[in-house]
Amino acid sequence: MFGRKKDESQSQVNVEPAEQAPESGDGRKSGPTPKRSEQQASRQRPLVPTDRKAAKEVERQQRIEAQNRLRIANETGDERYLMPRDKGPQKRYARDFIDARWMIGEFMMFFVLAFLIISLTFSGNINIQVAVQTGLWVLIAIIVIESIITNTILKRRLTAKFGSVDRGVRMYATMRGLQFRKLRLPKPQVKRGASID
Repeated sequence: MFGRKKDESQSQVNVEPAEQAPESGDGRKSGPTPKRSEQQASRQRPLVPTDRKAAKEVERQQRIEAQNRLRIANETGDERYLMPRDKGPQKRYARDFIDARWMIGEFMMFFVLAFLIISLTFSGNINIQVAVQTGLWVLIAIIVIESIITNTILKRRLTAKFGSVDRGVRMYATMRGLQFRKLRLPKPQVKRGASID
């Protein structure tokens, strides 16, 4: 008998309190307490969308919007929607610095194409072949020297303007200098010969 009462008292102590109904501003209940199953059901969300076709359409629209934002950003230089590799004040300055200059490196692919055509046209003439190869090596040497000089000037200006040079900015500028101006992305925002402060 005693053991039974003890068990009953313990079971009464260990009973979990039911979740209370929401209270109104004055501390009184505003309605009946919802059942646990109802509360759990209200919190559940489907892991997979029920309408896959609609979900794919929404995803496609979001992708198109992101591509449009990126295209407009590449046209206008809007930093908010540029790719991460193009973001940052130093990279913007490096772009403007390169775009304001005439670079021999940007015409490299045209020179290489011309050398290739000449080499194929006069494939039987040893003297022309030697001249073409020599000219190609001279062109590469000029482009390397130009890149070193441009990088040195850019580093000095970045240090004067920002106090230090971020990692990768100089290589970013070098690769941009080797691209034809009309093919550069983001599009140039300054004219050739413009002064960059």
